[in-house]
Parts: sequence; structure tokens; C-alpha cells
Amino acid sequence: MKEGPDISQIGALIGDPARANMLTALMGGQALTATELAGAAGITLQTASSHLSKLEGGGLVVQRKQGRHRYFGLADDEVGALLESIMGFAANRGLLRTRPGPKDPALRRARVCYNHLAGDFGVRMLDRMVADGDVTLDGDDAELTASGEARVAALGIDVPTLRAQRRPVCRTCLDWSERRSHLAGSLGEALLARFIADGWAKREKDSRAIRFTAEGERKFTALFP
Repeated sequence: MKEGPDISQIGALIGDPARANMLTALMGGQALTATELAGAAGITLQTASSHLSKLEGGGLVVQRKQGRHRYFGLADDEVGALLESIMGFAANRGLLRTRPGPKDPALRRARVCYNHLAGDFGVRMLDRMVADGDVTLDGDDAELTASGEARVAALGIDVPTLRAQRRPVCRTCLDWSERRSHLAGSLGEALLARFIADGWAKREKDSRAIRFTAEGERKFTALFP
């Protein structure tokens, strides 16, 4: 008898093209309706509902009800990290679904990865924090140091509140476009939220791309040169 985790079940759920497209759409971090996900996957609403039921049963998505509407999102950070890792693995081996298009440069530069900053800007931020001793790395594990806590506190981020959560404050996430790690965890989410709240950046409509303003990029570069 075979024992241990059954990766074939997860592989089968993610491996279906329609379900893969739906999961990729949810990597933007926004909750979407079944109708919106059907459009993203290019399938009928009835077929989308069947796929969503399987994804929910496999623990990859969760649904939230608001009035008469139902919204779907990724179950948690672990699902986002898994999908980003698989995307990086596929890109590294040239397994791309389409030729690079006009939106690719913006996505590679800065984008949202479920709830944190990815792309060149995300990788650059983690690299600088590691180089400055604000974050220490041990394999895939990451830890915020005292100097790092002071650095992000100066941006208005309440680290004790982050530490009180059940989620990791810091963790690394393999970036599919840069093929290196960017910063995830509750700190990664808090930093992206701060950049947007302070007007440094905004999310492009109907896209995962994050667009920094000229002033926002100047401030970001000064903080993470």
C-alpha cells in the first residue's frame, strides 16, 4: 500500500486547462464570481460551476456569499505560493501558453502575486532587505530582524500585529518571471497595501500589473535601491 501525501489529486485539479485558467485569474487576489471565472476560462457557467466545486473540494478555493452573490478566491497563501512556484517552473522550461504580448513588460516589472508584490520590484525589495540585514534567509524560510522591524515600522506597518496572526510574517515566494524569490507572508501583503494606500502605486484595471507613479517609483527606489 502506498502511503503519504497524494500529489496526484492536486496535480489533477490544477492540470485541467480550464481550472488552471480559473486559478490563474484568482492569483490577482480579488474574489471573482463564477460568471467572471467562466469568462476567464472560456467555458460555460455550468461547466465553471462544476470545476469550482472540484477546486473547493480539493481545498484550493473558498467561496464567500454576499447577499445573492457568491464570490470565489484562493483558499490561502499556500495555494498562491504553490501556483506561483508552478508558474515559475513552467516558464523556466519554456512551457508558455502564448507568445509574450504588450502586457508582459508591465507584469514582469511589478505585479500582484495573490496579495503581495512580485516581479522585478518585488525581487529587488527582498534582495535589498536581505543585503541590509533586515531579513535573514534560511533556504525557503525568511525572518524579519530587529533592524527590519524598525525599517517597516517607519512606513507605518505594525509588526506586532502581524506577529499576532497565525500566518508567517515573512516567507519567500518563487517569482515566475525573475526566477528568483520575492517577499511574501503578512509583511509582503502589508507592504504592498502601504504602497497603494500612500499613492506610490495602483493596480491596473483587469490586470495583475501594479503601476508605480513617477514619485512612487522614486520613493521605492530610495528605500530599496
